[in-house]
This record gives sequence, structure tokens and C-alpha cells, in this order.
Amino acid sequence: MITTAKRLDTIEEYYFSSKLREVRQLASEGKPIINMGIGSPDLLPSKAVVDAMIAAMLEDAAHQYQSYQGLPELRQGMADFYKNNYNVTLNPNTEILPLMGSKEGIMHISLAFLNEGDHVLIPNPGYPTYTSVTNLVGAIPVYYDLKENTNWEPDFEALEKLELSKVKLMWIGYPHMPTGARGNLELFEKLVVFAKKHQIVLVNDNPYSFVLNDNPMSLLQVAGAKEVALELNSLSKTFNMAGWRVGMVLGNAACIDAILKVKSNMDSGMFFGIQKGAIEALKSDASWFEEMNAIYKKRRILTEQLAEKLGCKVYKEGVGLFVWAKLPQGITSAENFIDQILYEKSIFITPGTIFGSNGEGYIRFSLCVKEDKVQEAIERFTL
Repeated sequence: MITTAKRLDTIEEYYFSSKLREVRQLASEGKPIINMGIGSPDLLPSKAVVDAMIAAMLEDAAHQYQSYQGLPELRQGMADFYKNNYNVTLNPNTEILPLMGSKEGIMHISLAFLNEGDHVLIPNPGYPTYTSVTNLVGAIPVYYDLKENTNWEPDFEALEKLELSKVKLMWIGYPHMPTGARGNLELFEKLVVFAKKHQIVLVNDNPYSFVLNDNPMSLLQVAGAKEVALELNSLSKTFNMAGWRVGMVLGNAACIDAILKVKSNMDSGMFFGIQKGAIEALKSDASWFEEMNAIYKKRRILTEQLAEKLGCKVYKEGVGLFVWAKLPQGITSAENFIDQILYEKSIFITPGTIFGSNGEGYIRFSLCVKEDKVQEAIERFTL
């Protein structure tokens, strides 16, 4: 009998991988499913981006292996984007590494810095992949609480009481997923001080800062952050290119070089045409964000109405691609709550529990649903 690696005993199949199979099965049976669960933008990339990709496919180099570091003009475009939008100066040759989506960066960073038995600080609630990748590389997750009464920000007194001697890496992500908490530069400054004090690699996962957010921020804006910090970013949500898989990791040159050692053994470079499209996307001006956010604003208003129709209390301060809401008093299981809605109303909503124990009692709605569909979801509860 063929046995799998023991590391697979430490993880489960990703929630959306398994749950969306069930949702698709219900749809194939004729159920009028409205999927408000996953943050896959339905809006299109700009025409200029698509045209750039199409034109690139006719170039002589389009079919060849590409550099592990991406095209020089892509790295320069990423550097310009950070300078123009965050006022952060980065060396495109040493402090930027393009990725095939920022999700792979979580694995690359973990492989580059974690040994078996190292501890990793992971937000609760937070992106489930932080935990699964930590387990896959043989490190040990150590959860730190994020709660509504502290605006989903870390309690530094509680952090200092943890056993930190074995902590090598700390994941943060602001604007926060799943809650939408904005974060602020004062918080980032405290986190950098904390990371320096305990010699921890601090990584900010930052793909949502331009969605319904009038004050985009980067961890790398903090003076001295590059000494201990890295930042992941992505074109998935900002430019509606989720399936194109374009991301980046930025920060300390020595850290970037370590991550490149891993990445160069994992793939053979990003497709040339996608890189050309990404270069064009990164040139987008303020009008792109204004048009996109005008659509998301309308969707958010309707989605909040739906949440309130369900008796939920919306976290109004949230930004980004999701609406985070507290379940009605007396409801004890988010998963039972969303399953009842799925089976009775054919609407799929994400339970907060998949993001950690502090997500119990909450649900998350995606804004990647057209207005007429959100309105239809509301009407299903008024019939």
C-alpha cells in the first residue's frame, strides 16, 4: 500500500476547494446558487492590460522560459507603483521579486526562513494558508488574538507574554482579511519595534489596500522596516487579475535573495505575456481605482443590507473586498448558519470559523457579486 507523506497529516484540504465542490454540485442540480463566499473579482482587467498581453504573445520571446526574477521592466514597474502609491523607495534589482501570485510567496518565505520546530506567530482570525504552510514545513503555529474590542489589532501586552524565544516569523495582513480592519502606521511602527526586539521576520500580506480604502499603506513606509520586514502584494484584487497569478514580495535585499533561492528551484518563470500585461496594469492612474471602487461601494451598501436582513451586525469600519458581520445573538455555529442559508436559499456565505477560533460568531460576504444578484439575495429573504 502506498502511503502519503506524514506532513499531509498536519493539514486538511483548503476549505474553498472542498466547499465549492459542494456548491457546484448544487448548481448542477439546478439550484439557483448565488456565491458570495469567495473573493474572485468578477470585474475585468482594463482594456489596455488585455491589449498589452495579446500583443506580447506575438513577440519572439513570448514562448520561451523567462527569468526567475521577472522582466526588468516588471520589477521597475513594481518599484514605480510603490513609490507613486505608498511613497516607498525600492531597488528593483535587489528588493523586489515578482511571484506567481502572492499565495506562493507564503510557501517560499516559509521554506526560506523556517526550520523544523521553529515557531510562527499567526493572526486569529487570519488567512488559513499561514497555518497550513507552517505545518507543511514542520514549523509550529502560535496564534495571537485579534478581537473586535481591539479593532482587530494585536494586543502587544499579550504578545509579550507569549514564549517568543523560538519565534522566527510573524504574519500580519492589513487591511485585514477577513475583517477588513484598516490598520494604521502607528500599529505598523509598534510591530516593527516588536519584530526587532525579538529578532522576528515580520511579513505583511497586503493585497487589499486599494479596494474601498482611501488611505493605502505599506509596512515598508515605517523607518527601518526593511531591517526585519517583508511585504507581499498582488495584482489579483487591485487590477482584477486573480487568475493571471501576479504578485510580489518586497523588502530586505538579503531576504529577497534567500526567497529567490527557493523560487528558482520551484518554477521556470512567469509567462511573458502576463508580465507585459502586469507592467501595463501597474501604470494605472487614480481613475482606475475610482471607477472600480464606485462599483464596490454600491455592492457594499447592498451587501450590508443583506447582512442586516439576516439579523447580523456589520463591521462598518471595514475596507477591502469583503463585508464582515457578527451573527445574531443566540446563534452558536457560523457553519450551521451558513449551511442553512445555502440549502434553503441557495446563497453561499463564508463562515468566520475557517479563519480561526476568533471567527466563530461571524460570517464574511464577498463583494465579487453583481448588484442585481445581491438584490436577488435580499429578495429571497423577503418572500
